[in-house]
Amino acid sequence: MSLQWYDFVGLAGVAFVLGAFFLLQAGKLKGDSLGYQLANLFGAIFILISIFAAGPDFRDVISATIMQLAWIVISLYGLWRGLRARFSRRPQAGASGPD
Repeated sequence: MSLQWYDFVGLAGVAFVLGAFFLLQAGKLKGDSLGYQLANLFGAIFILISIFAAGPDFRDVISATIMQLAWIVISLYGLWRGLRARFSRRPQAGASGPD
């Protein structure tokens, strides 16, 4: 068995997703943290790249493709939600604090 470049990309993707999940369970990352969301996003993208780089028939990988696309969409939603929350907590420019 000979590994191709896309196998290494896929393994990196798996490491991102599983590593993020482990760190979440270990209490080292929060579910709404930027690092957690980015690790999931890049992990899913890398796995998706590895699936299609080998040139499979789409019918053979439809469930894995749907899973990774859903993972990407959910990660993007989490990023959007987290960034929106961070910006809403920022003090407004020119706003005066308590005297």
